[in-house]
Amino acid sequence: MITLTVLAATAGCGTHATPPSPVRFAGGARTSAALHTTPPGKHSLVQWPTRPITFTEESRVGGAGRNTPIGVTTLHGPRSGFTGKVWVWAPPEYYEKRNANKGFPVMEALPGSYGYPVNYWIGSDLKLEESLAQWSKNGTSLPFILVMPVLNPNDKQYYDGSDIPGQPKIGTWLSQDVPDLVRQNFRTLRTRDAWAIMGSSSGGFAALKNVLQNPRAFKMAIPNGPDIVPDSPLWNGHAKEERENNPEVLARRLIARGGPEVYVAFQDGSREYTVLPKVRKFIAQYGHGPVHTRLQIVPGGTHSAATYVKGLGEGTMRWVSAHMQGPTA
Repeated sequence: MITLTVLAATAGCGTHATPPSPVRFAGGARTSAALHTTPPGKHSLVQWPTRPITFTEESRVGGAGRNTPIGVTTLHGPRSGFTGKVWVWAPPEYYEKRNANKGFPVMEALPGSYGYPVNYWIGSDLKLEESLAQWSKNGTSLPFILVMPVLNPNDKQYYDGSDIPGQPKIGTWLSQDVPDLVRQNFRTLRTRDAWAIMGSSSGGFAALKNVLQNPRAFKMAIPNGPDIVPDSPLWNGHAKEERENNPEVLARRLIARGGPEVYVAFQDGSREYTVLPKVRKFIAQYGHGPVHTRLQIVPGGTHSAATYVKGLGEGTMRWVSAHMQGPTA
């Protein structure tokens, strides 16, 4: 795995003068169920929350985020059996009365490196939430619900976002348990057109692999400075299973069967000299048919989360949003 540069791992987007507060997202209201209206009919695209829980408020997002909360919980994944932390955030539009009966698109954002025990996208240094709020305000992005799970079960090994035999089922955790948590707690949409997965470096590999492996769950991936093939040492002795989690193999199969169509928005810094050639080769070989690709190169950018947030605002989010379903009643 390539070492990813991040800024200071700030715990959140603000500080607490008092102990953290409980927060619930199901109805969209910040204080109570004031905006909780009647769920849409059975023919609506809206997926109403099914089993909402109370999160712990981690911090609040200022600026364009309009003091919206980031919540955190420890999820015991019923499908994977894995237990880990998950952070969630809803954009300001989610709380507006005019959107009270609308489902929102979702982005699962994965960190790089080991991505444990925190997910750096919650940090006030990178300002991902505040930036997403600003981009949706100025019309260059859809307003996304953001879910940010840990990427690995420890900081000793990479698990390639996969179900490696004999190891915690991180692939199932990322592709099923975490999305289920969102559906249980937020107004989402009953279509893969409203689901994206993003990640950096090792998280970028997991995002690329997931959209190709689970195209009926995710329509869009944003791999930032990604690895292209599995490289966890835990695959040793499991060549068949490793192949089943190889994006090159998965892309060939998806193309051969003609879909479903997926969209892959690669991002790299212009100074990522070892990563860029591999990404360009992947696009040249597999960026056709049902696999739609785009490459955002950030001038002067390095293998860093700050580079990728910059790239999101320089064109990636506009392209991503153009191919996804926005808030819908």
